[in-house]
Amino acid sequence: MGLFRRRRPLHEQLAREGGLSAALDGGTTAPGLAADAPGWDGLQRGEPGIHGVPRARRWDTVATASAEGISGDTVAFAAVGDGGPVGDGPEQALRALSAAVEETLARPYRAEAVRRDGDLWAVGARRIQVAEVPGLAGEEAELVVRPDGSVLRVDGETTLRQAPALEQVGAELGPERVVRAWRVVGDVWEVEATPL
Repeated sequence: MGLFRRRRPLHEQLAREGGLSAALDGGTTAPGLAADAPGWDGLQRGEPGIHGVPRARRWDTVATASAEGISGDTVAFAAVGDGGPVGDGPEQALRALSAAVEETLARPYRAEAVRRDGDLWAVGARRIQVAEVPGLAGEEAELVVRPDGSVLRVDGETTLRQAPALEQVGAELGPERVVRAWRVVGDVWEVEATPL
């Protein structure tokens, strides 16, 4: 045996120590989270920071604002239509947070605010799609649309009621889709549709 032992390249040593030796031994893909396909919601699975896996974008805009009178360190609210924002806080404070968001983002949107220091708040907001769904009771709904009919669940319970307004959501996606809805205020619901 010679004086110098032949060492494996560093990337091979690290791969073996990290449990990725299958990829080195002739496998075509590395096992684990980074190799997982996107989920049903279209979001990439895996660990952000690993090459090729982008961090999911949560907010369409982020702003800071001064707002007085909110108890606690977080507040969530939504703004739709021409009325004031709807949430668990004093109307004047929610209007101040909403004004900061609306410098860069038009309604409708949902937002969350976190207290930074005293009356200074950081606010993140994302666009939402809304629909008016008259006569539907409950807070959450899920409609599964198929060519042979549809099934509506409200607050986790299957119902025989019809929701024609929800059936129109996502019609451009084709005859098979899932429509999820969350009540914002009154008959206005946040909606999203995904193809089956």
